[in-house]
Amino acid sequence: MGAGAFGAHALAGNPRLDVWKTAALYHLVHAVALLLPGLPPPTRGLHLAGVLLFSGSLYGLVLLDAPWLGMITPFGGVCLILGWLWAAFRNGA
Repeated sequence: MGAGAFGAHALAGNPRLDVWKTAALYHLVHAVALLLPGLPPPTRGLHLAGVLLFSGSLYGLVLLDAPWLGMITPFGGVCLILGWLWAAFRNGA
């Protein structure tokens, strides 16, 4: 929630505010997912790596005005997807 609040107030008018909002949303959703009991350990690791790479690269892109960080973002997205797939197949979905 802190990342979302920071974006809403400190980045008002920034043309990349939507990028920040996406990073904050995925960060929040996966932070909550990490608290779920019974999540298999590989899922937790993949979600953690995904948040660091996906949201972290987007936060850096906005704060540092470093467009090259956008090249890292898809790797984080893949980690997040693999984490959900691992959890689904591990739990018999």
